[in-house]
Amino acid sequence: MLKLETDLQGKRALYGEIEPLLRSHGFSLCGNWEYNEGMFDGILNRMSGETIYLRLPFDVLSGSLDHPNTMLAFGQPFLIKHVVNVGLDHDQNALLTTTGFDQFQAPLEKDANIQKKSQWEERGEEKVADMFGNYEFIH
Repeated sequence: MLKLETDLQGKRALYGEIEPLLRSHGFSLCGNWEYNEGMFDGILNRMSGETIYLRLPFDVLSGSLDHPNTMLAFGQPFLIKHVVNVGLDHDQNALLTTTGFDQFQAPLEKDANIQKKSQWEERGEEKVADMFGNYEFIH
């Protein structure tokens, strides 16, 4: 995991305003959200079974998550790399995988080492700056 230095940390926004903006940049609400916190996930890079995700964690300050008027406060963005097995799954679930019933294989490494750290930090920080450059956060 690589923590990014951006201006996003501590910024506040309404879920109903920020979610469409993030969706337009390929981000979605991470499936492991709780009612008081969560993350928006976006793919920064995908190549040969390796995916580098840009994650934007947040806390819920008021309201219920995924309601338009829910107030969010962003935490420190970070990058994480998943490495997946791009070959055939030869275990007992192989039939499910080949028939399309098991759409996703578990990553071989959920938090793999990221090579060229400064390069990826720079790309992640640029992506955050580009996404929120003209957005008016709540003070």
